[in-house]
Formats: sequence, structure tokens, C-alpha cells
Amino acid sequence: MSDLDEAIELSRAALLLRPPGHSNRSMSLNNLAGSLQTRFEQRGIMSDLDEAIELNRAALLLRPPGHLAQYVSLDSLACSLTKRFLQRGIMSDLDEAIELHREALLLIHPGHSARSSSLKYLALNLQHRFRQQGVQSDYDEAFNLYSQLSHLSNAASCTDLGAAKSWAASACNLNHPSALLAYQVALKFLDQQVALLSSSSHHFDVIREAVSSLATDAFSCCVRRGELTTAVELVEQGRAVFWTQLARFSTPLDELSRSGDIGAALAEEFKRLSFCLRSAFDQSTEDRSPQIRQLTMQWDGVITRIRMLPDFSRFLLPPLFSDLQKAAEDGPVIIVNASQYSCDALIIHTAEDPVHVPLDITQTEVSELSSEFQSLAEQFGSSDHQLKLVGILRKLWKNVVDPVVQALRKLNVCPSGSRIWWCPTAEFTLLPLHAAGPYEPKKKNLSDIYISSYTPTLTTLIRARKQPEGSRDASSPHFVAIGQGNPVNGRELKCVAPELAVVAQHVTPNVSFTSLEDANATVENALDALDHNQWLHLACHGMPNRTQPFESSFAMRDGPLMIKDIIRSNWQNPQFAFLSACHTTVGDEKSPDESIHLAAAMQFCGFRSVIGSMWSVDDEVAREVVSAFYSNLIDGSKRLDCTRAAVALHKAVKSLRKKKVPLEQQIVFVHIGELLDYGDEPFGLSFPPVRGVHLSLILKAAVLHPCDHEDDALPDLNDASLSFADKLQLKSLVDCKITQDMDAGHVQFAKYGTRKTEPATQHTYNHPSQLVSRPLRQLVPYRITHDHLPQCSLTVKATSRFSIRLESALDQSGFLCADVNSVSTVRTI
Repeated sequence: MSDLDEAIELSRAALLLRPPGHSNRSMSLNNLAGSLQTRFEQRGIMSDLDEAIELNRAALLLRPPGHLAQYVSLDSLACSLTKRFLQRGIMSDLDEAIELHREALLLIHPGHSARSSSLKYLALNLQHRFRQQGVQSDYDEAFNLYSQLSHLSNAASCTDLGAAKSWAASACNLNHPSALLAYQVALKFLDQQVALLSSSSHHFDVIREAVSSLATDAFSCCVRRGELTTAVELVEQGRAVFWTQLARFSTPLDELSRSGDIGAALAEEFKRLSFCLRSAFDQSTEDRSPQIRQLTMQWDGVITRIRMLPDFSRFLLPPLFSDLQKAAEDGPVIIVNASQYSCDALIIHTAEDPVHVPLDITQTEVSELSSEFQSLAEQFGSSDHQLKLVGILRKLWKNVVDPVVQALRKLNVCPSGSRIWWCPTAEFTLLPLHAAGPYEPKKKNLSDIYISSYTPTLTTLIRARKQPEGSRDASSPHFVAIGQGNPVNGRELKCVAPELAVVAQHVTPNVSFTSLEDANATVENALDALDHNQWLHLACHGMPNRTQPFESSFAMRDGPLMIKDIIRSNWQNPQFAFLSACHTTVGDEKSPDESIHLAAAMQFCGFRSVIGSMWSVDDEVAREVVSAFYSNLIDGSKRLDCTRAAVALHKAVKSLRKKKVPLEQQIVFVHIGELLDYGDEPFGLSFPPVRGVHLSLILKAAVLHPCDHEDDALPDLNDASLSFADKLQLKSLVDCKITQDMDAGHVQFAKYGTRKTEPATQHTYNHPSQLVSRPLRQLVPYRITHDHLPQCSLTVKATSRFSIRLESALDQSGFLCADVNSVSTVRTI
């Protein structure tokens, strides 16, 4: 406070040097008033506020009608009077503040950088008076003012975003019907701000402060109004803004630049105008407002022209629910949201609209549970804390996870043993949802029912399934294992070398393998390795930075390998990363929705599947998990298969239960992301040349996954104890259509949709005898033990006369069960 006290004394001295009659005296009066008001806000001394009000009155007298800065004095005096009203409750102060704000707003034309701020303060004061006196006209005027924000003609500034956020909060608190529109406008402004910014962490420090809780509150607002698909769209739009800038804005610009001469020219024009607008906002004054309006018109014009190009119709637009729903293609995604208004879960699945699961917990309780868990996590390693951990996991189960599990069972979309994805928001991101359970004898925990993965956003999960062009034809993948057990600043990790030896033992026969250890594991060498390898295993210290998350790092021999270094790397089709380090999913404690942590950095930079840790990892336990993980990851053909990552981790963790490993170490690792597309895994089902002009097969198909243990198997359909519903679920199959056009000399495979969608996306194969060169994805996962395989059959029934040769359909991915109308050939596997 000494600095503020000194500033006040200097302002008093400056005022003495500008006596009455001096042309700049009003500026000194305003400056001193502002400093006194700031000190009041810090110390609560009313004499400071009273003096600030008198100084603001004096400044206003020196700025009569026609003075360029009169609106500044009007708003400054009004804000001071509002603060005094909130302290003393004198209605005359509030009435005067309202009139002053009205006068100021009349002087600030639409498009002026200060208009939205003045509009916001007037609306807030009208709400204060409405609460005091209940006058309906004040209520109506407040929201009429806010509604002007939806017609903003210029690109939105941070001030505009703050005003829209105030509108949304006010509409929610006063139950005004404009609440949903307010959130949509606020998130639209957020998108414009993010699109204008460069991808520097400094810019996003500003944005994150402006959007705190915006997306989660928007989600709650939509859910409470029954707008479930809109809830999904808005929460996706308003979270992880830094990564959104990289993925939704930067990536399309790169694609636009490569699309041709017109696209390249438009991309350069967009970048130029964005830079000019950003500069104009940074220097925004009265004389910059016309320039901002002109630049906005040009900026909007370029965007319109870009959206007219093929494949760019939604340039800079947030994804629709129909796009986001694709995240659930391989299993349901559960958004778990914490807001000051309500806590809710939405289950996203492919067949229908989201399913709402209300949660019997408040945001305050979630925050308290999260704080309790974070405090406990810092003390892990002592057996005295096991009961506390179990208590937290039981609370999570009762209030959050079990209601979701019950809803999943009612939906009948994923049987026991299926994959599910958690997409938590707010303080839920800091809690181990995957480990929740009753922890009681003869009762199943979540990990006994489903295999959990996490995703920061739905878009990230969708992007994780996409393979870059040419990646399918790539030769043997390149794998690098980086281990640093002796960093410059950090304790020695004795198990790093044995851990890398275990990794090498499992993967060396199957891939191109490189190992960087100790003196070779430097920042420069690690970044170079990341540029040339698709698979990564990293064993070292993880160093989270909760206040400056972009400086979170991996400890190398010569210093930290930071997030801000990682995101600049030139990735070459990255596939999978195992981060065997501490705290790799720990991010900014003040902005958990931004997901600025080491594991998210890997995923957002292109890794489709990432394994990370939620807290400190025991060195020896990490080695055991790694050994079991890679043993399960390698498939029957002795080949690495990252589609098995989540299941491999699940089995590795399960093996720890038989050993005396503390509970917190059993649940420390989590899987983030997606299994890759099954697309390049042939089933080996082939047909000889067919006599005739056209062949059409109508198949119903599902993928069956063999498993190693009886406990993991699906029950026998002949089991008398099975309910009718269970039998239907086990027998549910998905329609597909395969056609062979002999004249065209190629085969088309129409990939199935879900139960309520038509087959879509056709894949063409030039070899006519290889009718199925990729498997059919499962609607629900089927798993059977190897002992059960002789009981299973592969049935193909055709609609025309020809002979079919069926080769073995059983391989590392499972086997194909097909069934249609008229029998031609039946072969038992």
C-alpha cells in the first residue's frame, strides 16, 4: 500500500501545480479521485471515497457540455456514488448515479470503445434500484440496454465481452428470458477476441480472467431451460481458449493458405486485418473508434469471402452439436459440469440428444471436495491417508459417478466393460472421477464396470480419431524413450534406467527404437526427437507450475522442457505418449477449464492417445505399471497397437491390486484421448472373383474383442439367469452395406452409422477381391474369452448366387460376426 499512498501524495502535489484556470486541472482532479477510490476499495476508509466524490464533481464542472471528456467525468462520478450507495444505502446516491450514467451514455455513440462499459454500469445500477424498490420499468430498461450488445457492429473488445458477461449473470440471477441469448452473445464476443489474438500465453492470461466461469454457467443455464444440445455447444465454445486458438483458428488458417492462390491471399489479408484490429484495441481512444469500425467491416468482409470457398463454410464458427456428437462414436462421453447455479452431467451418445443427469451436489461442495483432495494428494505416501482417500472416492461415487452409471445402464448403450470418456469442467477437472466407487465388499467400483478415459473437450476427442493424409501408408513407426533420472535441479530417480530397459525390451523387435538417457536427455535433444518420432515414452520429473502453467515442464539434464517449448515443435504425425512423470495432468489452479498442463499440451499438439498422472508417482510403481502396460499393448502379431492403450492401462492397473501397492498409486495414471481408427486393420475376410455383373451383401456386424480372463467375458447367451433385455443387448448388431461393382473394377464400403442414422462415408478400394479391408466398428464392445471362441460362428448370407470363400476372420482386433437374409455359406470359426 505504500506505493498507492505515495501515488496519492504525488497526485495532490500535481494538483497544486495546476491551479484553478489551468487547462489540465480536470485531469489531475480525476487522477487523484481514482487513486483515492482505489485506496477505499483496499482499506474501506469512507473519507477517501467521500473525497473522491467531491473531486469528481469538481472535475465535471470543468468539463461542461461539448467537452470531449465530459462522459469520462460523468461515469467516474456515477461509479463513486454507486460505491457509496453500496456502503451506506442512501437512495439519493443511487438515483444520481443512474442519471449521470444516462447522460454519459447519450454522449457515447455506438461503436465507441467506452459505450459498452457505460451501458453495463447503468444497467447494473438500474438492477440495484429494482431490487430496492421493485419498479418494473427499471428492470425492463436494464435488459433493454443489455440487448443492444447483440447488435454490436464492430469486432468485440474485452470491454464488450465484460459487458456481455454482466448481462448473462444478471439475466440468470433475475431469471430474465434473455439469459440464453446473453451467453450466446458473450461467447460470440469471446470467439472474436480469441480469433484476433496471437497464440502467446500473455494474451490468454487476459482472456482467461475475462471468461472465468462463463462456459460452465452457460451450460447450466441451457440445462435448466432444457436446451441440452445448446448446452454442449456453448460449453465447448467457451473452454480451453488457448488450445481453441491453436486448433480452431490457427489450423484452418494453415489449411486456407495451402488451398490455392485465392485461399493464400485471403489468409494473408485476414492475418493483416487481425493484427491491425488488435493494435487498434490496444490503443483504443476516441479517435480510434472510426478506425476500429472500418477495420471491422473489412475483417468481416474477408471472413465472408473465406466462407464462400469449398470446405471453409464454417471458418471461425464454433462446431454444431451434430459435429460434436461424433465424439461419442466409440462410446459415450459424459460432460460433468460445476456451476454456481447447478451441477449437472450430460451423457453424449450417437443415437439421440444428450441425456441429462442432475447431480446432488453444489459447486461449493465440489470446490471443498477438490480442495480436500488436493491437500491430501500433497501428503500421499503415508498409509494414514488411505481412509481419507477412500472417503473422498465414496463421496464422488455417491454424488456424481453412480448417478451417471445408473443412467448409462438405463440407456442400454454400453454394457459392462465398455469404454467411456469423462469430460469434466471447473473443479471436477481436479478430481479422480475414474477411481470413484463404494469401496465396499461385493460392490463394484467404477473401474470394475467401465474403462475410463478423459478428454479436455469433445473437439479434441474428434480430432484424435483423424489420421493425417499419408499416415496410413507410413512404414514402421518411430519410437523414442527419453529418460532423465539425474536432472540439474531435482532428486535422483533410480528406476528410470530400468524403466527404459523394460520399454526397450517390449518394443524393440517391432519398431524403430531410439533411447535418450541421462547426459543425452537434454532439452535440445528431446525437442529434436519429438520432431522425428510418432511414439513417445518419457520418464523423468514432472514440474507443474500452478500459477504460470505455460512454464510447467519435464526436467531434462540441462533444464526444463516447458509447455511453451513443446507447442512450438514440428510434430510429424504423433500417435501416442506415455508420460511417466509426476503431475502431468495438473494445470492452472485458478483456471482449471483451460487445461494448460503437460498431458493436454501433448494431446492438443497432435498426440491422439496420452497417458499421464494426476499427482506424484512412486518410482518403483511407475516401472511396474510401464512393464504391464506395454505387455498388454502389444497385440497377437507382436506389434504395437495404440488402439489398446486405455485397455492396456486398465489391465496394468488391475494387476497392481494383487500387490501391496497403496491405493493412490493404483489410480494415479489416467488415459486421455482416443483409440485410433480401426481403419487399417484388415479382418482377412476375402472373396474370389464373382461371376455376374453386380454383387450386393447386406451385413449386420459387430466387433468381438477376445479377453484373457473369465471375469472380463460377456455372459453366455444360453445362460438362463440372463434377462431378456440383457440378451437383446448382447445380440444387438449394426447394419452395413457392401457392394462390388464389377464394371467399375473397385469395391465400395459404406461405413455404418448408428441405429438411427443411415450409412454414410464411402471408402473405395481398388482391389476387387479384397471386399473388406477394414473392420466394422462396434456399436457396443463385445468381448469373449479364448475358451469361448469355438462356440462362435461367422455367418454370411447373400442375395445372389455365387460361392464365397471365408478365410479366418479372427485376428488381433477380434472377429467379425455377419448376418443377413438368405443363407449362402456358414462357416464356424
